[in-house]
Amino acid sequence: MSEIKTINQLEALYPKPSPRAQNKVLPTLDRHAKTMVNHTHFVILSTCDALGFTDISPRGGVPGFVKVVDDSTILIPDSSGNNRLDSLRNIINNPKIGLMIMVNGIDEVIRIKGRASIHTDSEILAACPDGKKAPKVVIKVTIENLYFHCAKAIMRGKLWSGEYKVERSILPSLGQILKEQQSLDCKDIDQKEMVKYYKSTL
Repeated sequence: MSEIKTINQLEALYPKPSPRAQNKVLPTLDRHAKTMVNHTHFVILSTCDALGFTDISPRGGVPGFVKVVDDSTILIPDSSGNNRLDSLRNIINNPKIGLMIMVNGIDEVIRIKGRASIHTDSEILAACPDGKKAPKVVIKVTIENLYFHCAKAIMRGKLWSGEYKVERSILPSLGQILKEQQSLDCKDIDQKEMVKYYKSTL
């Protein structure tokens, strides 16, 4: 296998990007990006841990759960999860983050780079509810650049069509997976019980 080790080797394999692709990066949200943020129900948050490894975390909510403050600022509530706090710890150590903004029915996505900070101010918490309640903290993102990513990946994966949807039964419940992975001596929690637990903690 031939390993690519230099930028020159890499670039030799690909045609140069078009001027339109090269020039599409924006410093702030425009009206189209704001429309995407205002309708998003699913965001992928990328942070970097203390060892330099990239960590990816999904964030979901009703459309509008991510709030536009101004052209350079958005707010993301930290919804209930597993309490590992990986992304939040990473932001404290390194505020540089990446975001992917997605909307069901739109194959283009928005990629954002910026700096994040964590806030507990009552006004910010109230402006960015986690469902029907205020979150413990809100992630404030100051945008440094963004652009619309073309639709090809979403189209290839047929993400919104449901064509590649599988039956949940191809995997045991997460409770059963963790029991096996960690050799736990505990009650077997089936998928029905897991869903009931999930819904009780949303």
